[in-house]
Amino acid sequence: MTRGGTAVLRYRPPTELGVPRARLTYRLAASVAFRSMDVQRWQFDVRGTDHIPDSGGAVIAANHIGFWDFFTVGREAYYRHGRPVRILAKDTLFDVPVFGRVMHAARHIPVYRAEGAGALRAAVEALRNGELVLVLPEQTISPAFELLPFKTGAARMAAAAEVPIIPVASWGSHRFHTVLHQPRWQWRLPVSVSYGEPIDPTTDSDPFDVTQRLREDIRVLADELVTTYADGAPAGAWWVPERFGGGAPSPREGDEYVERIRRTRFGRQRNRRVS
Repeated sequence: MTRGGTAVLRYRPPTELGVPRARLTYRLAASVAFRSMDVQRWQFDVRGTDHIPDSGGAVIAANHIGFWDFFTVGREAYYRHGRPVRILAKDTLFDVPVFGRVMHAARHIPVYRAEGAGALRAAVEALRNGELVLVLPEQTISPAFELLPFKTGAARMAAAAEVPIIPVASWGSHRFHTVLHQPRWQWRLPVSVSYGEPIDPTTDSDPFDVTQRLREDIRVLADELVTTYADGAPAGAWWVPERFGGGAPSPREGDEYVERIRRTRFGRQRNRRVS
């Protein structure tokens, strides 16, 4: 269906594929998030959707540039393939009033930094049950909009569950809401998403080698999206990386910001444990 030239996707529930169905809470939350994109007439350019499996478990690993990455990356799997996506997200999101209860009810997976093994076990179980699990290996957003170092969790859970990893890059939604910037209405915002060739780690694979390959695959996908973006890469624009002539902070400044945030979070967690 189209509205004003923009494709509006409708949820297509799975038929006899035997894949897990979305809970009512998930469907309601997804409807609110995706409808907000439709209302703003976001213009989606989605590539490589044939890499999303119609059935069976898979890890979807994506770059992290804004607070809507979960929705832009999971949108195609949910609407075109009828498959809900279980999200691995930091535990603090589950403590947010109302939103946290929705996250729990939708069966997303909290990651407790001091107890990462629990999230890994839950993710492996979901993958073995034929679910899609979305991971953001950087775990946080850099205001430089460049890839940060990746954690090895995606590689480890995929190998343990014997499922593929689907590398994904997205670009554009950070103009709506990201770090250091308040959310701002974006009429007809171009949003690009590209799904890459699956990676098939085995139990014998080195998780660090798999993670390095995953990061490189996502880097290539992300660079292509930046260079082919509908609005281009305007010189000095705050949402364009410095490497492409934009006004975003340098990678060094981005790293310093991320380190400050991590120290602050560590201090808060330590104070909670002491109290």
